[in-house]
Parts: sequence; structure tokens; C-alpha cells
Amino acid sequence: MLTIAVFGAAGNMGTRVWNALKNDPDYRLLCVEAGEQGQAKLTARGVTATPTEMAVAEADVALLAVPDRLIGAVAPVVVPKLRSGAMVICLDPAAPYGGKLPPRKDITYFVTHPAHPPVFNDETDPEARRDFFGSGKAKQAIVCALMQGPESDYAKGEAIARRMFGPVLRSHRVTVGQMIILEPVLSETVSSTCVTIIREAMDEAVRRGVPEAAARDFVLGHITIQLAILFNEIDWEFSAGCKQAIADAKKQIFQPDWLKVFEPDQIAASVRRITG
Repeated sequence: MLTIAVFGAAGNMGTRVWNALKNDPDYRLLCVEAGEQGQAKLTARGVTATPTEMAVAEADVALLAVPDRLIGAVAPVVVPKLRSGAMVICLDPAAPYGGKLPPRKDITYFVTHPAHPPVFNDETDPEARRDFFGSGKAKQAIVCALMQGPESDYAKGEAIARRMFGPVLRSHRVTVGQMIILEPVLSETVSSTCVTIIREAMDEAVRRGVPEAAARDFVLGHITIQLAILFNEIDWEFSAGCKQAIADAKKQIFQPDWLKVFEPDQIAASVRRITG
């Protein structure tokens, strides 16, 4: 049985980890919260907080379920006191990529992140279809990276990730550098921004007199077709008129060099902002 110390156990991600692993016979969980508010939340759900010193001394795995901007403060307290051969799991690549983890060659650094349930899926249960985040009902893919440590530790880290984020559709092995391209660049910098623009456009259509329900139904219905075409879910293509509209609009909506967000200096700047 592995002992997993969950730092930030009362937060959103810490709670998610606790719910996923609390009844798993392969893992013993220690919940760590430094602040009184977090400890009160643990008490409210019947969990006794473990002191940091005790958790660090007993942990086979230290799981840092704290916000990116706090990793730089928490990791230097936890990592130096871990036993040799222990594993540190981060749930986002920003802090590891940004150099927020203390150098220590005799421990493993493992990074994992959920992809969340896909738009196109085979879920039939109504609750699973509404499980947008992947909270244990809908299948989702995950990505995992062994940042440092023995190759055998990849399987151990991936097994924990599969239990935390299950049911897992697929597990992809990537590097931390590749994961940072996925998050934040692809998923937040690009995708979230484009979807935000779509919502703002819908709101503008409503402001110009289109009934809100009609605008919502129209844009969400069209998004489904557009995604199906562009991501090869159906053998179809945009009409000639649509292709012309896209070519014309891209010149107005996007800067010609927008792909620069994938360049290393741009990524580094984004990571600095995320990690504080």
C-alpha cells in the first residue's frame, strides 16, 4: 500500500483526489492543509488533517494539489524532507516547466493532467453526459509525463493518475515540454480565447435584436457540425460560401502572426504569469 500525502486536500483538486482515492485499498491518504479554513473544511467532511512534518516523513508520494502560484512556496517546504525514492506528483505542467520544483536527483517528479470528457463521446447515462469536467462518471483521456526518476516510476505515476481521473478513455505519455503546449497554450491561450469570442459574438447578435434562445440554439448547433467537419468525425466539408467567409473573417479577427503564442519565449512569459 502506497501512502499518498495530498497537499491542498481541501481545495478543488485536492477534494477531487480525495473522493477518487479515499476508498482505494491500494492507497493510504494523508490530507494536509496549512490554513485554518482548509482544516475546517476537512473537519466538516470528517477528515482529520495530517501535520505537514508527519505527512512528509511518511509519504511515498507527495501530491501537490495546490494552485500553480503556490507551488513555488509549497514545494521547497515539502521536497527537501521527502525520503529518497519518493515521488512528487504535480497536476499541472506550469510550475514544473517554470522551474518551481527544487532540484533533487534522488526523487521522482511526475506530472499529469486530465483532458476532460470529449465533445464526441459514446456516453449514454444522462449524468455522464453532464459530467463536463470528468468527475468520475464520464470517460476522459489523460496526459502523463515522467519529468525525472527511474523509468519504472512511470507506471506507478500513471496508475495513480488513472485512479484519480477515471474512468480513463486513453492515457497519453508526453514530455513536460509537450504538456505545456497542451496546457496552457492549446487549451487556454487558443481554445478558451476562441470560444470566448464565439460567446461574445452570440451576445452581440442578441444585442442587435436576435432572440437569445434562437441565437444560442443556432450557434451551439452549428458548432457541433463545424467541430465534426474539422476534426474528421464526418466525411464532409464546408461549403464554398463558408470557406470564403472564413478566409475573409480570419484577416479581420486574427493577427497574421497569432501562432507566435507557441514560441518558447511566449510560453515562458505565460508560465511566469500563471505561476506568479
